Amino acid sequence: MFRMWLTVLWCFAAGIALAQPTTQGAEPGAGAGQVHPDGKLRLEGETLIYNTETPGPDEMTGIVSDDIDRLLELLRGPDPITTLQLNSAGGEVYAASQISDIVIDFELDTHVHGDCDSSCVTIFLAGARRSMSRGSRIGFHQIFWSAENIATYYDREAPGQGWQTPWDFAAWMYLDTQEEIYAHLTYIVSRGVDPGFAIETLRTPQADMWRPYRAELLAAGVLTE
Repeated sequence: MFRMWLTVLWCFAAGIALAQPTTQGAEPGAGAGQVHPDGKLRLEGETLIYNTETPGPDEMTGIVSDDIDRLLELLRGPDPITTLQLNSAGGEVYAASQISDIVIDFELDTHVHGDCDSSCVTIFLAGARRSMSRGSRIGFHQIFWSAENIATYYDREAPGQGWQTPWDFAAWMYLDTQEEIYAHLTYIVSRGVDPGFAIETLRTPQADMWRPYRAELLAAGVLTE
């Protein structure tokens, strides 16, 4: 429900910050715009690189559900994988949530090389050990839903949901939003992040991006090393 329209929100957020291409050991800004032959997911040693900003010819930019099967295929393959390296401006909430579950199940470490913004942080926090290369960034922002998309969602869902008026919808949205915020904060805290910091991740407007310093991320438990 709320997650359905939140997917739209995070897709908008994916365009806010320009994430840089990622190659282990290279500068985060090197090779901007390069399209890698293996697409967004490629294996280097025991590190699986997930760079959603350099899609292959048949791929969409950002975190999308189509990435999940390819991720599982690589993780279930013969090559040992210990780390998921991230560079992403965000994407679909559903896809990020599913990928985070996979990262937890495979007990992977996560590493940011470039930028990890918006729903990318959900995946990053799933890592058993979490690190970030020098010069890289992690970005948070609060939830936003545009009036246009609210109206579209209401018109589409009202018959099935039984909303007789926009006020019925508003009452539902108020409760559902609280449930979603609770789930969001619970997940962050469950990954070992300081509760006070978790609350702060909802402070910055969607049009901006809160990028804490490395020391703040370490102190809060977002980075573990």
